[in-house]
Amino acid sequence: MQPNEADAFFNLIDTNRARLEDFFAGTVSKTLTLEDTMNYCVEIQQRIKEKSYLPYMIADIETNAFVGLVDVKNIDWNVPKAELGSFIDTRYEGQGITSKATNLVVDYIVNEYKFIKLLCRASSRNKGSIAVILKNGFELEGTIRKDYRTTKGEIVDLNYYGRVF
Repeated sequence: MQPNEADAFFNLIDTNRARLEDFFAGTVSKTLTLEDTMNYCVEIQQRIKEKSYLPYMIADIETNAFVGLVDVKNIDWNVPKAELGSFIDTRYEGQGITSKATNLVVDYIVNEYKFIKLLCRASSRNKGSIAVILKNGFELEGTIRKDYRTTKGEIVDLNYYGRVF
């Protein structure tokens, strides 16, 4: 995600802002304007260099437009383990794209970075995310009650899914 791609990233977030704000609150809050998004892309480049955050954009192969994201965050190199997050533009939902992209990212980061544990978190109400998680071989490890405050202020339970390599 280069600063010269900020426009495409901003458009993806802006188009999906309402549905992303609760569970991608950090990304949404740092992309309120195109200028904010450019600054955020510079910040992301630094985090990539530090290997503290690894974003993988999903692009439409016909238009090259950004249509989603699979990101690797909360990296603990001591184990090594990390958390995955993902989303797709509403116009591309239900086509298996997020599942396939997640699979590609998992294969790549396990081989490249030697992660031995990956984690995903999802609200029990987010059926789409849970389907992607389960299709990629993650297993429910438990539900943490009252684990997350949404941007609307609701405190929700989160399901934790893990996969060991």
